[in-house]
This record gives sequence, structure tokens and C-alpha cells, in this order.
Amino acid sequence: MAKLEQILKKIMLIVGILGVLIIYSGFLYLFFSGRSTATLPWFLLISPWICIYFGLTQAQQIAVIYWFVNKFSFKKKTK
Repeated sequence: MAKLEQILKKIMLIVGILGVLIIYSGFLYLFFSGRSTATLPWFLLISPWICIYFGLTQAQQIAVIYWFVNKFSFKKKTK
């Protein structure tokens, strides 16, 4: 079962990376060619990142969560 899980994680990682490349290159093409990007749903731009996240190891997933918490916490820093 662990071997199957590793294979699926690699597939998710590959699909996510390809999704980022294809979807974002298409988005940038539409954006810079002057065509409307209003018809693109927001989850279309987020979905490849979800595949990448679930393709990571558990330690990397936890590191990503800590990074988001530290990045987006609005605590006032004391000197």
C-alpha cells in the first residue's frame, strides 16, 4: 500500500506542475493579448497548487502550513 501511495503522490505532483505551467501560461497569454480573463473561475488558478500540495510528503505539507501561518499572520512585531 505504501508503494501505491508513493506512486500516486508523484502523479499528483507531476499533474500539479504541468497544470501550473499550462493554466498559467494560458492565463498570461489571455491577459497580455488583451482578451478578457473574467470568464476564468478563481478555482481554475488554484487547483494545480492543490495537486502539488497533496503530492508533497507529510513533512513538506506541514512546512507549507507553517509558512502560510507565518506569512499571513498579522502579529505586531516587538523590538
